Formats: sequence, structure tokens, C-alpha cells
Amino acid sequence: MQKNMFTTKMLAYTALVAAAYAVMTLAVAPLSFGAVQLRVSEILVLLAFLDRRYAPGLILGCFIANCFSPLGMVDAVFGTVCTAAALFGITRSKTLFGASLWPVFCNAFLGVEYYFLQNAPLVLTAGSIAIGEFLAVSCLGYIVFRQVMKNGTLVQQLRIS
Repeated sequence: MQKNMFTTKMLAYTALVAAAYAVMTLAVAPLSFGAVQLRVSEILVLLAFLDRRYAPGLILGCFIANCFSPLGMVDAVFGTVCTAAALFGITRSKTLFGASLWPVFCNAFLGVEYYFLQNAPLVLTAGSIAIGEFLAVSCLGYIVFRQVMKNGTLVQQLRIS
């Protein structure tokens, strides 16, 4: 018998992660949006490597944050789809570093959004977004989560039961 996925506890985790992602993004809004961005909140996507049930909260948090994007609802939809694609890959990754590369690859496609909406140079914009993701998730996030994963008690606490 499969456990019910829609529990009060899961709803609370989803809301907490969504709020944390949105607040972290909006707290440094000038860095979080634009053709050159460093979205520190993206570190949280590595929670889905520990437990895939974090994904809905991360997707919701990304959507909420992107509703405040200078690009408007287009970014709320397209940016959230890129994050959802990255989370799909993260939840299937075998290594932490491999998981950290999914946001780099998937969010580089935001260059297309900036190309069409702001006439930004496609390759340069995709590259700058990918570099920002690499710095946030593959460098900083990898270091943080590697340390987290060394602490078995903390990992157990982060896994949703």
C-alpha cells in the first residue's frame, strides 16, 4: 500500500520550502533576475537530491519569485518550467555533482527568453545565466551539500518521512 502523498506534514514542507526559495530570491532581487544573474536560492534545488518530495515546494517557490520578475508572467512560466526540468534531472542523478549540473544546463535555456523579450544576445545571455547557476549550485551548493551529506543525522532530518 502506497503512503498518501498529501499529508499535512508534506503540505507544511512544501510551503516552507516555497517560502524560503521565494524570500531568498527576492531578498537579493537585483542579482536574481536579468541576463546576468546569480540566484543564490538555487542552492535549495539540491534538497531534491536528498528527497524528491522537495520538488513541488521548489517549483512553487520559483513560480512565486518569478512573478516579481521584470519579464513578468512569461518568466514566471518559462523560468518555472526550466526549474522543473532541472529538478526532474536532479531527482534521478546518482551523484551530488551530477545533480548540481542540471540547473546549469536547464536554466541556460532562459537565454532564449531574454533573446525574444529583450533582444539580448542569445549565446552570451545563455552562457552568463549558466555561469551564474554553476557558481551558485555547482560551486557553492555542492560545497554546502557535500558537508550536509557528511552529517548522517542532518541528512536523516532533511529526509521527509
